Amino acid sequence: MEGSSVFLLCLTASSGVPLYCRSKRSSRQLTFSVIGSLNGVHMFANNQDVLLTSTRTENSRVLWRTFHESINLIVMSCDSNASDHSLNRLLENVFSTMACYKLIDSFLTESEKIGDLTQCVDCVISNDSVILQECLDGFTQAAESEFGCLLIGGKVVVATEKWWRLASLDAMLLCWLVSSLSPHSSRDYPVYLPQGSPTVPHRLLTFQLVPGVDVCILCGPSPSLQKVELELVERFWKPVLDPVKSCLRLQLRSFPISLNLHQGILGFLLINRDLNKSLYTVQVHPFEDTQRSDIKCILEHRRASLRSFYTLTMLRYFSPEHHDGKIQYEEAFPEGFTHQAHQCYVVSSSHKCYATKTDLHFLFLLFKTNVPTFSMRAIANKTMQVFTKEFNF
Repeated sequence: MEGSSVFLLCLTASSGVPLYCRSKRSSRQLTFSVIGSLNGVHMFANNQDVLLTSTRTENSRVLWRTFHESINLIVMSCDSNASDHSLNRLLENVFSTMACYKLIDSFLTESEKIGDLTQCVDCVISNDSVILQECLDGFTQAAESEFGCLLIGGKVVVATEKWWRLASLDAMLLCWLVSSLSPHSSRDYPVYLPQGSPTVPHRLLTFQLVPGVDVCILCGPSPSLQKVELELVERFWKPVLDPVKSCLRLQLRSFPISLNLHQGILGFLLINRDLNKSLYTVQVHPFEDTQRSDIKCILEHRRASLRSFYTLTMLRYFSPEHHDGKIQYEEAFPEGFTHQAHQCYVVSSSHKCYATKTDLHFLFLLFKTNVPTFSMRAIANKTMQVFTKEFNF
């Protein structure tokens, strides 16, 4: 396999017939013999009453998942940053979007979003959120719906109350779907919600307000696309065109340029655990970053580091409680302790990371190496307060 390449295979569980194969960073496809071997070893294990879920070789990692006893998904990756957790999330997302190849391909490519890993909705914070929220609520109600959102590059600027009450996976997939499609002035797209409505389709109506900014509503048979486009879009959104355009400046940083964070922060991920929404960026100081010639590689490294730290923390230290109240950890050291971890940190040669959790939020921070380790907790607390108190995220 080529460096950092990923192959995704979909086969029927009963006969092993290949349905499709997608890949990332590879100039070739897997041969039929390799596909047959990967599926064959899984079928052989099943026949021996052995559940084969994953394996590793010297330079690659392979995962198998069977869904509804009818579909087998296999992912093979030689990306050094891949983990069983991230690849399992990939397979879950792919199965939930089985009929949409553009959306599947978007999960295989690098992104400025992180919802594919957290299964939360990526968001941005705007200074104009109050006026945009009022406009969205009025527009959605006039379009005979309770589910609407304003998107910039697949990230939510504002959304209706009912939108936030959609299943986390459903809301995330809807946002990723819009960003994966080619730009269009308007769309009337049939969608199934994997958790909320897996058998009955809804209509997803999208309207491009300016290039890069879309307003979306989820509705039933009415109203027609033409009615909303001709009668409602201009009526509600033309008066707030300037605030809509200003949202474009938020896409990379995810929060207003007027807000200054600690200079040692390279990136962060803030998750609202109640509404399953997240704020994520690795360009906290964009003006500094644009001066660097190797910025693309730098940002990729930051994304990989923050995603890896999130995975490590959630699996080993912030593990959720099971129904019996017990905590499931991947390391043995917490055994015998009655308390849960609420903060953790990692120090490496290229960066430092710090994470903290509260009843309502998770915060993951990526720091420069020159930030004193003892100060990371105070910086994290101040950063948490800025976004949760001042912006009510």
